[in-house]
Amino acid sequence: MSDELSERKALKRVAGISTELEDISEAEYRSLRLERVVLVGVWTEGTAEHAENSLKELAALAETAGSQVLEGIIQRRDKPDPATFIGSGKVSELKGIVSATKADTVICDGELSPGQLRQLEDRVKVKVVDRTALILDIFAQHAKSREGKAQVELAQISYLLPRLRGWGESLSRQVGGRAGAGGAGGVGIGGRGPGETKIEIDRRRIRDRMAKLRREIAEMKVARDTKRQERVRHRIPSVAIAGYTNAGKSSLLNRLTGAGVLVENALFATLDPTTRRVEGGDGRVYTLTDTVGFVSHLPHQLVDAFKSTLEEVSNADLILHLVDGSHPEPLEQVRAVHQVIDEIGASNIPEIIVINKVDISDPQRIVELVQQFPGSIPISAHTGFGITELRSAIERSLPHPDVEVRAVIPYTRGDLLHEIHERGEIFTEEHMVDGTHVRALVDARLASALERFSA
Repeated sequence: MSDELSERKALKRVAGISTELEDISEAEYRSLRLERVVLVGVWTEGTAEHAENSLKELAALAETAGSQVLEGIIQRRDKPDPATFIGSGKVSELKGIVSATKADTVICDGELSPGQLRQLEDRVKVKVVDRTALILDIFAQHAKSREGKAQVELAQISYLLPRLRGWGESLSRQVGGRAGAGGAGGVGIGGRGPGETKIEIDRRRIRDRMAKLRREIAEMKVARDTKRQERVRHRIPSVAIAGYTNAGKSSLLNRLTGAGVLVENALFATLDPTTRRVEGGDGRVYTLTDTVGFVSHLPHQLVDAFKSTLEEVSNADLILHLVDGSHPEPLEQVRAVHQVIDEIGASNIPEIIVINKVDISDPQRIVELVQQFPGSIPISAHTGFGITELRSAIERSLPHPDVEVRAVIPYTRGDLLHEIHERGEIFTEEHMVDGTHVRALVDARLASALERFSA
């Protein structure tokens, strides 16, 4: 073992990962079968503790994908090796670990080029997966809606396309003009010339599929935008729960709304946004949306593919930024979330930092975090600690109606009175013979609708 390995604490050994390559002619993208894994990281900057935490996060991702993590190694380098990600000496060491542990997959903590993937696989003789492919696989497991599944597939095949040539000799066999060969070699792939390689056919099929998915996602976006415009037209304020993956966002949504959303101690347990309606203590209504978890070094193609999911954040009136107070590097997680929020153009939206999991965190660490982020609110979504204070902070932070009206609402216009209750702030309300006398603050649109009933 090298000095770099001995300098860090060994990753906790968890029993065994495998990856199986499905024929591209039968599956549009690579399907991971992770069973017994060895993790590999390259430490280029920061502290040894930071490098170890990054590999621990990779281990959590791998286990979320259904893997057993056998071992983890880190190499200290100025930059990843352009040929094999890690240096040639480490490749030999990695091959020995793979052989000794009977691992069938290596997962690298970074995004590998097609050449790095191919050369590393050739040297260690097992399947090699990078961090991006692993995240994509987890996304694929957790996407539930039609749109979520389409977004995942688009991201997966966009990632796959430049890597086709590096993924197994079977991909580059000639199929010629042979019909009925099965999959891409069979009939139905229009315009195929004699002698065309299977990879070229796969590439054309994948590009066609990508174009179709983009059309479908664009159509689904129109339907989602229509629903959002309906909320905007009725001026229902929206709150998005954002945060690092596994910070407890679904648990918080359940605690605030009783929504019954799946809660799972796993990374990326939520992929599709869940929106629930909440009535505040002042009677006003707002929506709460749980979103997909953020992650450090989120690959750019995922930000693009999940832009529509993240739009729930960029169109919110308020962001609840949930931080896992029990995590060893919460500041690094906050930085990662802020980076993605900035990338999707949501950095100007008001934010409340909510420090979760105080019931299992070091109290001194929580005190330090609250000092680091003035105005932040410590809570436990699990026990309910701090939830009342958080509700009050949400209501204070939401946009408030600012037009005062005095009106007599006829009993035949209960719809207007209902709107005042939902979106306004009522000072007085009296039921009289001629109707309901109301003095309230409302927004400009509702004030205009109430003009004819002014008292």
